[in-house]
Amino acid sequence: MKKKYILLTVILGLGLGLASCTDQLNTDKFFKDRMSLEDVFKDEDYSEEWLANAFSYLTGSNADVSSKGHTPFCFADDMYFGDRDNFYRRLKNGDYGEGDQQGPWGACYKGIRQATIFIQNIDINEDFTAEEIADYKAQARFVRAYYYWLLLRKYGPVPLLGDELLDYDEAYEDLARPRNTYDECADYIASEMALAAKDLPLERGALSIARPTRGAALAARAKVLLYAASPINNPRPTDTEKFTDLVDREGKCLIAQEYDETKWARAAAAARDVMELPGKYNGHRYELYHAGFKDVESSPGFPASVKPVDDGDFSTMEWPNGWKGIDPYESYRAIFNGTVAAENNPELIFTRGQNQSTEGINVMVGHQLPRATNGWNTHGLTQKQCDAYYMYNGYDIQGKDHEMPGGDPAERVKGFITDENKGDYKYCNVATGVSLQYANREPRFYASVAYNGSIWYFLNAEKNENKGPKQIFYYRGEGNGYINTMFWLRTGIGVMKYVHPDDANDNSSQDNKDNPWDHIRKKTEPAIRYAEVLMIYAEAINELGGSHNVASWNGEKMYVLERTEADLKKGIRPIRCRAGIPDYTPEEYGSQALFRKKLKRERQIELMGEGHRYYDLRRWKDAQEEESKPIYGCNAQMTRNDAEIFHTPVEVASLPTTFSRKMYFWPISHSELKRNKLLTQNPGWTYND
Repeated sequence: MKKKYILLTVILGLGLGLASCTDQLNTDKFFKDRMSLEDVFKDEDYSEEWLANAFSYLTGSNADVSSKGHTPFCFADDMYFGDRDNFYRRLKNGDYGEGDQQGPWGACYKGIRQATIFIQNIDINEDFTAEEIADYKAQARFVRAYYYWLLLRKYGPVPLLGDELLDYDEAYEDLARPRNTYDECADYIASEMALAAKDLPLERGALSIARPTRGAALAARAKVLLYAASPINNPRPTDTEKFTDLVDREGKCLIAQEYDETKWARAAAAARDVMELPGKYNGHRYELYHAGFKDVESSPGFPASVKPVDDGDFSTMEWPNGWKGIDPYESYRAIFNGTVAAENNPELIFTRGQNQSTEGINVMVGHQLPRATNGWNTHGLTQKQCDAYYMYNGYDIQGKDHEMPGGDPAERVKGFITDENKGDYKYCNVATGVSLQYANREPRFYASVAYNGSIWYFLNAEKNENKGPKQIFYYRGEGNGYINTMFWLRTGIGVMKYVHPDDANDNSSQDNKDNPWDHIRKKTEPAIRYAEVLMIYAEAINELGGSHNVASWNGEKMYVLERTEADLKKGIRPIRCRAGIPDYTPEEYGSQALFRKKLKRERQIELMGEGHRYYDLRRWKDAQEEESKPIYGCNAQMTRNDAEIFHTPVEVASLPTTFSRKMYFWPISHSELKRNKLLTQNPGWTYND
């Protein structure tokens, strides 16, 4: 048997995967300082470095929350970017090609290979206890399955290697592997996550916060089963689009062609597995983060929050059953802006920590900040996203989507907040001069939307004119509005989510060329949080037409799953309660179609900017309709003298939008198709012929 050798430097960065070239591995003739795999895995430090390297491919192009430098999945019909105009137009017009944004494919397969090598060799290490080895193997199994999940989400079905390590001395023809079906991929990921969960701990210390726990494995399992149950791979009987042309070389369809309700039941059971993990929060491992009201005088950077409306329901009970004593605004804002440390956040299930690349959350914040503090002022929200947020009482804003077919026929509210009428709008903290369209909205709106005239808290500003709270307007000619460069908001609506009061930097003389975002507080990436798991459960339960018996992940219990109002409320009431708005009505709970519509909107609001909307629209097969609608926003060409016209939404010509069928799945690169002759392309994209 040929003894395998490995360059020492491979531990730090060369874990090659399916797509790599054999020539890169033929290194014996160039290097003499080699270590065998046995030497590596007998050493404690090298073993740990190998595992760390297996996780390293989660950063960069595989970040869950990412700016547009990588796959721009944070920008669907909700967010847009105004810089890099040519790329935005290509993205929205479907003009990107088979060579664009292909980093995840190679990175994922490198990580998969590294994890597999670790799983197969770590048992020879005698420095670790049996418990430590079991934990390490489970971590490697988790991250390997997670890489497959990232590939499945972006590309659709991919080749599964399992525990196979390809021998790169073989010819390309012998290395070729066909794509597995969507269901095979989902089932494999789900089974691997369940296997990993057996040996992963329920929690980790602050120094290991980015390593997976049992909850992380089970939550990732719920995500992939939800996707497998969604219309993209589970067409309803009335669906005409079933992707019959997504096939392998033998003509086998890689997407399911018949509807199977049991897929929804499996997804619901997987979410329940997470919801019922034991812990200190009323007997459960996770709960939604909540914050109490603060003394504004002693807490700079905190607006004077207001108590939610008296709804006769949530307002009568203490948390977690009601909102008495909690500040919904700060409860939502603090999750994302760096206020709450990851180890103190009871709803953070899986995170990359702060190990993000140059296109991570800090870069997003840098592009959200206004020019007044050296921000790029180019990431904004569409009018559709702005309208999606509810009023303080749970009603729609008057004139919601008025400009679009099917929108509210009522005219939008006109007028502005004045010193005289300010007391009439007690459910908000909007300042004088703000459009009444932005008054009395739900708390998540104020934590997420930088509307025209919103207050920014620049606590670390150095210039006197910027210190403390500062009202920012986007009228033309006022510094942060339209200018003859790329640094202005095309819709006149910005993004407040992820921004902390300490994030400002108005010292233009500061030498920050090496890292221009050093002044921005580090954010913990919310890869999976409990709010998402609750909505997975609600969505899956809503789709059930009958009763289903599904075993838990470890077979210790049996769930009886059916669509009941009580079970729907398990997933939705905590979300609405923490948000500070009333629960759904009995009519909305009673109608499957109406609840489905409400659930989609809830995800659009709650998960905005977290990398979900892009893929949600595709798994629901809603992208064809939603991403083809024109993008509306404020009339950003107007000055303050035409304030009412500024707030009359218009179609934004510089933000094109369209959707074609091929955009459901990202294309596979020509280079991968050349290397792997059994690989087939996604529908609508070309081969390298």
